[in-house]
Amino acid sequence: MVNNPEPSRTLFITLTVLTVVSGVVDAVSYLGLGHVFTANMTGNVVLLGFAAAGAPGFSIPASLASLGSFLVGAAVAGRITLHVTSRRRWLLIAMSVEGLFAGVAAIVAASHSGVVSSGPARYTIISVLAFAMGVRNSTIRRLAVPDITTTVLTMTLTGLAADSSLAGGTNPKFARRSSAVAAMLIGAVVGAALYLHTGATWPLAAVAVVVLAADRHT
Repeated sequence: MVNNPEPSRTLFITLTVLTVVSGVVDAVSYLGLGHVFTANMTGNVVLLGFAAAGAPGFSIPASLASLGSFLVGAAVAGRITLHVTSRRRWLLIAMSVEGLFAGVAAIVAASHSGVVSSGPARYTIISVLAFAMGVRNSTIRRLAVPDITTTVLTMTLTGLAADSSLAGGTNPKFARRSSAVAAMLIGAVVGAALYLHTGATWPLAAVAVVVLAADRHT
């Protein structure tokens, strides 16, 4: 695994944008696809447990579809990185896949007037988004930029607290960690607001446009 503790400014901005996108994607997924995540697999495992226990409103097939597609995407990305030596190309490929697949999801949502909480459309969108997120997460893992995983904040929040002055630390990487938390929160707010006011189509289309635009400037 490549170690890059100090990312370039361009890479930092790109990863921050992808963190915002994760918030949007999971907002749309959870609110619009029937209580399932397509970016945050930790949450998805928990939701699978809820569904297995019989809690209403949660779906074992939906959670398994997301988890399975994510794993396939991660495996595909892992295979790609065996044959591509450039870190920049890793990221460009992952972002291209994510942008294109988000576009597919937006088209599927548009064909159902933005309502995709059931039926084949639901599982199609879950599968394509989770696959794309698997590709992205595998790539981000190999880039190995500390505190910017783009989808999970548990260790980032732990670092903020454990290394803070209150804990006797010196607040290292405070700006990087704080920006990751803020980016995810902003994405979730924007994604939820767009979904609640317009349905699933426009936030997914926005994800596609943002990721593909960021891809061109990475």
